[in-house]
Amino acid sequence: MLPDMPADDFLKVVDSIKPHVDPHVLNIVITGGEPLVRSDLEYVGLELYKREFPWGCVTNGLLLTEERFESLRRAGLHNLTISLDGLEENHNWMRGNPRSFQRAYEAIKMVAKADDINFDVVTCVNRRSLPELEKIKEKLIEAGVKRWRLFTIFPSGRAAQYPEFELTKEETEQLMRFIVATRKEGRIHPSFCCEGFMGAYEGKVRDYFFDCQAGVTVASVLLDGGIGACPSIRADYRQGNIYEDDFWDVWQNKYEAYRNRDWMKTGQCADCSFWRYCEGNGMHLRDSEGKLMHCHMKKE
Repeated sequence: MLPDMPADDFLKVVDSIKPHVDPHVLNIVITGGEPLVRSDLEYVGLELYKREFPWGCVTNGLLLTEERFESLRRAGLHNLTISLDGLEENHNWMRGNPRSFQRAYEAIKMVAKADDINFDVVTCVNRRSLPELEKIKEKLIEAGVKRWRLFTIFPSGRAAQYPEFELTKEETEQLMRFIVATRKEGRIHPSFCCEGFMGAYEGKVRDYFFDCQAGVTVASVLLDGGIGACPSIRADYRQGNIYEDDFWDVWQNKYEAYRNRDWMKTGQCADCSFWRYCEGNGMHLRDSEGKLMHCHMKKE
């Protein structure tokens, strides 16, 4: 297991880009893994706040007590996302912890009351949790949640070993219909993730049309110092390492594979009539050889 990156190594990267950017229009998100296991998270957050960078984190909520939440707010926490992947039995199955649902839901209720935090809930929808979406929706509304992002799971890593993780064509359609109907209700605002182009559902399930921003407006510093784009993208597409490269130089002069995606127009994408809208789907859906592993349009 790799050791956690020292906090000051990350802050040096932030200092290196500060002369080149307006910190007020750049958002730093700390994710994982689970960021709340770090005892120095507040130190990092407060240092970012002093540098005028808004920051947030994505958490499973297991360690988010009232005391920890107040500590993070004092450190300048601006955005927070909590994961809830089903009702109690299925969420705990997904997370592998019998206390996970109860702790996450208590954290959701607590954070939803805070009017100084940009807050949403994310749900990774699988074949077991799909039938529960109406009940999950009601529990989130009851908790005071206003915004809800829904993801599907693509066949990579652990997900490739469990067929019940991935939705079928019919189940994907069911999820899209649920999002459209819930948005029309107006009681909570759900959005489909940035996972890929959704054809006829574009403009109906998100507040924007699909556009993968990995490497365009999104960069990341990973646990081992790797310089990547979206943290969901495999290591094959890293552009450098902070222990060997200058982050700003990498951002300015690399990322060509992200910013010109003509190389993706092969295989099933080669003669796809939707290419000009999709441009090869999300980068996180490419394998180590650049082949597309998953396409919602093929399901539709």
